[in-house]
Amino acid sequence: MPLPSGLPKAELHLHIEGTLEPELAFALAARNGVTLPYADTDALREAYRFSDLQSFLDLYYNLMAVLRTAEDFTELADAYLERAAAQGVRHAEIFFDPQAHIARGIPIGVVIEGLGASLDRAEERYGISTRLILCFLRDESAESALATLEAAKPYLHRITGVGLDSAEVGHPPAKFREVYEEAARLGLRRVAHAGEEGPAAYVREALDVLGVERIDHGLRCMEDPSLVDRLARERIPLTVCPFSNVRLRVIDTLAEHPLPAMMSAGLLVTVNSDDPAYFGGYVGDNFDGIRDALGLTEDQLRELARNSFEASFLEDDEARRARYLAEVEAYRFDAE
Repeated sequence: MPLPSGLPKAELHLHIEGTLEPELAFALAARNGVTLPYADTDALREAYRFSDLQSFLDLYYNLMAVLRTAEDFTELADAYLERAAAQGVRHAEIFFDPQAHIARGIPIGVVIEGLGASLDRAEERYGISTRLILCFLRDESAESALATLEAAKPYLHRITGVGLDSAEVGHPPAKFREVYEEAARLGLRRVAHAGEEGPAAYVREALDVLGVERIDHGLRCMEDPSLVDRLARERIPLTVCPFSNVRLRVIDTLAEHPLPAMMSAGLLVTVNSDDPAYFGGYVGDNFDGIRDALGLTEDQLRELARNSFEASFLEDDEARRARYLAEVEAYRFDAE
Protein backbone atom coordinates (compact mmCIF):
# COMPACT_ATOMS: atom_id res chain seq x y z
CA MET A 1 0.00 0.00 0.00
CA PRO A 2 1.38 3.45 -0.86
CA LEU A 3 2.23 5.68 2.07
CA PRO A 4 -0.74 7.76 3.35
CA SER A 5 0.99 11.16 3.57
CA GLY A 6 -1.38 12.74 1.08
CA LEU A 7 -4.58 11.64 2.81
CA PRO A 8 -6.66 14.81 3.49
CA LYS A 9 -6.41 15.61 7.18
CA ALA A 10 -6.72 18.30 9.84
CA GLU A 11 -3.88 19.03 12.26
CA LEU A 12 -5.15 19.90 15.73
CA HIS A 13 -2.00 19.68 17.88
CA LEU A 14 0.73 21.83 16.42
CA HIS A 15 2.89 24.36 18.25
CA ILE A 16 3.96 26.94 15.69
CA GLU A 17 7.18 27.62 17.61
CA GLY A 18 7.91 23.91 17.29
CA THR A 19 8.07 24.20 13.50
CA LEU A 20 11.27 26.28 13.66
CA GLU A 21 13.64 24.31 11.44
CA PRO A 22 17.41 24.80 11.98
CA GLU A 23 17.85 26.53 8.61
CA LEU A 24 15.19 29.14 9.43
CA ALA A 25 16.53 29.52 12.98
CA PHE A 26 19.97 30.46 11.61
CA ALA A 27 18.48 32.77 8.98
CA LEU A 28 16.42 34.64 11.57
CA ALA A 29 19.38 34.74 13.96
CA ALA A 30 21.48 36.42 11.27
CA ARG A 31 18.72 38.86 10.42
CA ASN A 32 18.13 39.81 14.06
CA GLY A 33 21.72 39.81 15.31
CA VAL A 34 21.23 36.80 17.59
CA THR A 35 24.18 34.49 18.24
CA LEU A 36 23.22 30.84 18.53
CA PRO A 37 25.42 28.50 20.61
CA TYR A 38 25.72 26.03 17.71
CA ALA A 39 28.33 25.94 14.97
CA ASP A 40 25.86 25.20 12.19
CA THR A 41 22.52 23.61 11.36
CA ASP A 42 23.94 20.09 11.74
CA ALA A 43 25.11 20.87 15.26
CA LEU A 44 21.70 22.27 16.12
CA ARG A 45 19.97 19.18 14.71
CA GLU A 46 22.26 17.04 16.83
CA ALA A 47 20.92 18.87 19.89
CA TYR A 48 17.42 17.60 19.01
CA ARG A 49 17.98 14.47 21.07
CA PHE A 50 15.86 14.57 24.20
CA SER A 51 15.70 12.46 27.33
CA ASP A 52 12.30 13.77 28.43
CA LEU A 53 9.85 16.63 28.07
CA GLN A 54 11.91 19.09 30.11
CA SER A 55 15.08 18.57 28.06
CA PHE A 56 13.07 19.44 24.95
CA LEU A 57 11.43 22.48 26.56
CA ASP A 58 14.81 23.92 27.56
CA LEU A 59 15.96 24.01 23.92
CA TYR A 60 12.52 24.98 22.62
CA TYR A 61 12.37 28.14 24.72
CA ASN A 62 16.02 29.09 24.19
CA LEU A 63 15.73 28.88 20.41
CA MET A 64 12.75 31.25 20.41
CA ALA A 65 15.27 34.06 20.89
CA VAL A 66 15.53 34.34 17.10
CA LEU A 67 11.84 35.31 16.78
CA ARG A 68 11.71 39.08 17.17
CA THR A 69 9.48 40.77 14.60
CA ALA A 70 6.04 40.27 13.10
CA GLU A 71 7.82 39.35 9.86
CA ASP A 72 9.62 36.53 11.69
CA PHE A 73 6.33 35.03 12.89
CA THR A 74 4.82 35.38 9.42
CA GLU A 75 7.78 33.58 7.88
CA LEU A 76 7.58 30.84 10.53
CA ALA A 77 3.89 30.21 9.85
CA ASP A 78 4.37 30.32 6.07
CA ALA A 79 7.09 27.69 6.29
CA TYR A 80 4.84 25.40 8.33
CA LEU A 81 1.83 25.84 6.04
CA GLU A 82 3.88 25.06 2.94
CA ARG A 83 5.13 21.80 4.47
CA ALA A 84 1.69 20.93 5.85
CA ALA A 85 0.02 21.43 2.46
CA ALA A 86 2.49 19.01 0.88
CA GLN A 87 1.43 16.40 3.46
CA GLY A 88 -2.31 16.56 2.93
CA VAL A 89 -3.30 19.09 5.61
CA ARG A 90 -6.53 20.88 4.68
CA HIS A 91 -7.26 22.51 8.06
CA ALA A 92 -4.87 23.48 10.89
CA GLU A 93 -5.64 24.64 14.42
CA ILE A 94 -2.36 26.21 15.48
CA PHE A 95 -1.08 26.69 19.03
CA PHE A 96 1.18 29.58 20.04
CA ASP A 97 2.86 30.47 23.36
CA PRO A 98 2.59 34.23 23.95
CA GLN A 99 4.05 34.16 27.48
CA ALA A 100 7.35 32.85 26.13
CA HIS A 101 7.55 35.86 23.82
CA ILE A 102 6.23 38.48 26.24
CA ALA A 103 8.95 37.39 28.69
CA ARG A 104 11.53 38.30 26.01
CA GLY A 105 10.02 41.74 25.50
CA ILE A 106 8.02 40.87 22.39
CA PRO A 107 4.50 42.36 22.62
CA ILE A 108 1.64 39.93 22.16
CA GLY A 109 0.33 42.02 19.28
CA VAL A 110 3.54 41.49 17.32
CA VAL A 111 3.12 37.73 17.68
CA ILE A 112 -0.58 37.60 16.81
CA GLU A 113 -0.45 40.04 13.91
CA GLY A 114 2.64 38.33 12.53
CA LEU A 115 0.98 34.93 12.60
CA GLY A 116 -2.28 36.43 11.37
CA ALA A 117 -0.62 37.87 8.26
CA SER A 118 0.24 34.32 7.25
CA LEU A 119 -3.02 32.69 8.31
CA ASP A 120 -5.10 35.31 6.50
CA ARG A 121 -3.73 34.10 3.17
CA ALA A 122 -3.33 30.42 4.09
CA GLU A 123 -6.36 29.24 2.16
CA GLU A 124 -5.49 31.19 -0.97
CA ARG A 125 -1.79 30.24 -0.96
CA TYR A 126 -1.82 26.76 0.55
CA GLY A 127 -5.40 25.50 0.41
CA ILE A 128 -5.52 25.29 4.22
CA SER A 129 -8.17 26.80 6.51
CA THR A 130 -6.85 27.77 9.93
CA ARG A 131 -7.72 28.57 13.53
CA LEU A 132 -5.41 30.06 16.19
CA ILE A 133 -5.28 28.76 19.77
CA LEU A 134 -3.55 30.73 22.53
CA CYS A 135 -1.76 28.42 24.98
CA PHE A 136 -0.90 29.17 28.59
CA LEU A 137 2.35 27.85 30.05
CA ARG A 138 1.35 25.62 32.94
CA ASP A 139 4.72 26.04 34.69
CA GLU A 140 4.03 29.77 34.92
CA SER A 141 1.57 31.21 37.44
CA ALA A 142 -2.19 31.36 37.07
CA GLU A 143 -1.88 35.13 37.48
CA SER A 144 0.42 35.26 34.47
CA ALA A 145 -2.12 33.27 32.44
CA LEU A 146 -4.88 35.71 33.40
CA ALA A 147 -2.68 38.68 32.48
CA THR A 148 -1.92 37.07 29.12
CA LEU A 149 -5.60 36.52 28.37
CA GLU A 150 -6.27 40.15 29.30
CA ALA A 151 -3.49 41.29 26.94
CA ALA A 152 -5.01 39.19 24.16
CA LYS A 153 -8.47 40.75 24.40
CA PRO A 154 -7.88 43.31 21.60
CA TYR A 155 -7.05 40.38 19.30
CA LEU A 156 -9.86 37.97 20.16
CA HIS A 157 -11.22 38.25 16.62
CA ARG A 158 -8.13 36.26 15.59
CA ILE A 159 -8.28 33.66 18.38
CA THR A 160 -10.57 30.63 18.41
CA GLY A 161 -9.59 29.07 21.71
CA VAL A 162 -7.17 28.61 24.57
CA GLY A 163 -4.92 25.72 25.51
CA LEU A 164 -2.54 24.62 28.24
CA ASP A 165 0.96 23.31 27.53
CA SER A 166 4.58 23.07 28.77
CA ALA A 167 5.79 21.01 31.77
CA GLU A 168 2.85 18.91 32.99
CA VAL A 169 4.06 17.10 36.12
CA GLY A 170 3.35 19.10 39.25
CA HIS A 171 1.08 21.56 37.46
CA PRO A 172 -2.46 20.13 37.59
CA PRO A 173 -5.19 21.59 35.41
CA ALA A 174 -7.11 22.96 38.42
CA LYS A 175 -4.38 25.58 38.84
CA PHE A 176 -5.93 27.34 35.83
CA ARG A 177 -9.60 27.13 36.75
CA GLU A 178 -10.10 30.90 36.86
CA VAL A 179 -8.51 31.68 33.50
CA TYR A 180 -10.50 28.92 31.81
CA GLU A 181 -13.69 30.27 33.35
CA GLU A 182 -12.84 33.67 31.89
CA ALA A 183 -12.04 32.10 28.50
CA ALA A 184 -15.43 30.38 28.51
CA ARG A 185 -17.12 33.67 29.38
CA LEU A 186 -15.40 35.22 26.36
CA GLY A 187 -16.74 32.48 24.11
CA LEU A 188 -13.38 30.81 23.47
CA ARG A 189 -13.02 27.08 22.85
CA ARG A 190 -10.97 25.20 25.43
CA VAL A 191 -8.36 22.44 25.10
CA ALA A 192 -5.51 21.31 27.37
CA HIS A 193 -2.50 19.01 27.38
CA ALA A 194 -3.16 16.22 29.88
CA GLY A 195 -2.09 12.64 30.39
CA GLU A 196 1.23 12.91 28.53
CA GLU A 197 3.68 12.74 31.42
CA GLY A 198 1.02 13.60 33.98
CA PRO A 199 -1.43 10.98 35.31
CA ALA A 200 -4.83 9.97 33.99
CA ALA A 201 -6.31 12.02 36.85
CA TYR A 202 -5.14 15.17 35.04
CA VAL A 203 -7.34 14.20 32.08
CA ARG A 204 -10.38 13.99 34.37
CA GLU A 205 -9.46 17.29 35.99
CA ALA A 206 -9.10 19.03 32.63
CA LEU A 207 -12.58 17.85 31.69
CA ASP A 208 -14.32 18.50 35.02
CA VAL A 209 -12.54 21.63 36.27
CA LEU A 210 -11.48 23.39 33.07
CA GLY A 211 -14.38 22.25 30.91
CA VAL A 212 -12.12 21.37 27.99
CA GLU A 213 -13.59 20.08 24.75
CA ARG A 214 -10.46 18.25 23.54
CA ILE A 215 -7.57 16.56 25.32
CA ASP A 216 -4.09 17.05 23.86
CA HIS A 217 -2.08 13.81 24.13
CA GLY A 218 -4.13 11.89 26.72
CA LEU A 219 -2.21 8.61 26.37
CA ARG A 220 -2.34 7.82 30.07
CA CYS A 221 -6.12 7.68 30.00
CA MET A 222 -5.53 4.02 29.08
CA GLU A 223 -4.51 3.42 32.71
CA ASP A 224 -8.08 4.19 33.84
CA PRO A 225 -10.76 2.00 32.20
CA SER A 226 -13.63 4.09 33.54
CA LEU A 227 -12.04 7.22 32.04
CA VAL A 228 -11.63 5.45 28.70
CA ASP A 229 -15.32 4.55 28.81
CA ARG A 230 -16.24 8.15 29.53
CA LEU A 231 -14.04 9.57 26.76
CA ALA A 232 -15.51 7.11 24.27
CA ARG A 233 -19.09 7.70 25.41
CA GLU A 234 -18.80 11.50 25.34
CA ARG A 235 -16.75 11.51 22.12
CA ILE A 236 -14.02 13.68 23.64
CA PRO A 237 -11.27 14.00 21.01
CA LEU A 238 -7.67 13.11 21.86
CA THR A 239 -4.94 14.79 19.79
CA VAL A 240 -2.23 12.13 19.79
CA CYS A 241 1.33 12.83 18.58
CA PRO A 242 3.15 9.54 17.91
CA PHE A 243 6.61 10.81 16.89
CA SER A 244 6.60 13.21 19.85
CA ASN A 245 5.74 10.40 22.26
CA VAL A 246 8.80 8.43 21.13
CA ARG A 247 11.24 11.37 20.98
CA LEU A 248 10.25 12.51 24.49
CA ARG A 249 10.42 8.94 25.86
CA VAL A 250 6.74 8.79 26.78
CA ILE A 251 6.89 5.43 25.00
CA ASP A 252 10.00 3.52 23.92
CA THR A 253 9.24 2.72 20.27
CA LEU A 254 6.60 3.55 17.71
CA ALA A 255 5.72 -0.15 17.47
CA GLU A 256 4.63 -0.02 21.15
CA HIS A 257 2.33 2.98 20.70
CA PRO A 258 -1.14 2.47 22.23
CA LEU A 259 -2.89 4.09 19.25
CA PRO A 260 -4.44 0.82 17.97
CA ALA A 261 -5.72 0.00 21.47
CA MET A 262 -7.15 3.50 21.77
CA MET A 263 -8.97 3.11 18.46
CA SER A 264 -10.24 -0.34 19.46
CA ALA A 265 -11.62 1.19 22.68
CA GLY A 266 -13.75 3.54 20.60
CA LEU A 267 -11.79 6.70 21.39
CA LEU A 268 -11.97 9.66 19.01
CA VAL A 269 -8.23 9.81 18.34
CA THR A 270 -6.46 12.09 15.89
CA VAL A 271 -2.83 12.04 14.72
CA ASN A 272 -0.71 15.19 14.84
CA SER A 273 2.92 16.33 14.79
CA ASP A 274 3.21 18.48 17.96
CA ASP A 275 6.65 20.10 17.37
CA PRO A 276 7.67 18.61 14.02
CA ALA A 277 10.99 20.40 13.56
CA TYR A 278 12.18 18.82 16.81
CA PHE A 279 10.51 15.42 16.65
CA GLY A 280 11.46 14.11 13.24
CA GLY A 281 8.50 14.77 11.00
CA TYR A 282 5.30 16.59 10.09
CA VAL A 283 1.82 15.13 10.32
CA GLY A 284 1.99 13.22 7.04
CA ASP A 285 5.26 11.69 8.22
CA ASN A 286 3.47 10.61 11.40
CA PHE A 287 0.78 8.91 9.31
CA ASP A 288 3.44 7.13 7.28
CA GLY A 289 5.29 6.10 10.43
CA ILE A 290 2.32 4.63 12.25
CA ARG A 291 1.17 2.82 9.12
CA ASP A 292 4.55 1.07 8.94
CA ALA A 293 5.17 0.53 12.67
CA LEU A 294 1.64 -0.44 13.69
CA GLY A 295 0.39 -2.07 10.50
CA LEU A 296 -2.66 0.16 10.22
CA THR A 297 -5.09 -0.58 7.41
CA GLU A 298 -6.45 1.88 4.87
CA ASP A 299 -9.75 1.87 6.77
CA GLN A 300 -7.98 2.74 10.04
CA LEU A 301 -5.98 5.53 8.41
CA ARG A 302 -9.15 6.91 6.85
CA GLU A 303 -10.83 6.76 10.27
CA LEU A 304 -8.01 8.83 11.78
CA ALA A 305 -8.34 11.42 9.01
CA ARG A 306 -12.12 11.49 9.42
CA ASN A 307 -11.70 11.94 13.18
CA SER A 308 -9.45 14.94 12.65
CA PHE A 309 -12.17 16.87 10.83
CA GLU A 310 -14.91 15.72 13.21
CA ALA A 311 -12.81 16.96 16.15
CA SER A 312 -12.02 20.31 14.52
CA PHE A 313 -13.53 23.56 15.71
CA LEU A 314 -15.50 24.02 12.48
CA GLU A 315 -18.95 24.45 14.01
CA ASP A 316 -19.09 27.87 12.38
CA ASP A 317 -18.62 26.31 8.94
CA GLU A 318 -20.30 22.91 8.77
CA ALA A 319 -20.34 23.06 4.97
CA ARG A 320 -16.55 23.19 4.99
CA ARG A 321 -16.35 20.26 7.42
CA ALA A 322 -18.67 18.23 5.19
CA ARG A 323 -16.52 19.07 2.17
CA TYR A 324 -13.36 17.94 3.93
CA LEU A 325 -15.00 14.71 5.09
CA ALA A 326 -16.08 14.03 1.52
CA GLU A 327 -12.45 14.48 0.42
CA VAL A 328 -11.40 11.84 2.95
CA GLU A 329 -13.95 9.35 1.65
CA ALA A 330 -13.02 10.05 -1.98
CA TYR A 331 -9.27 9.68 -1.41
CA ARG A 332 -7.59 6.87 -3.32
CA PHE A 333 -4.46 5.49 -1.64
CA ASP A 334 -3.40 3.79 -4.87
CA ALA A 335 -3.40 7.15 -6.66
CA GLU A 336 -0.35 8.41 -4.74
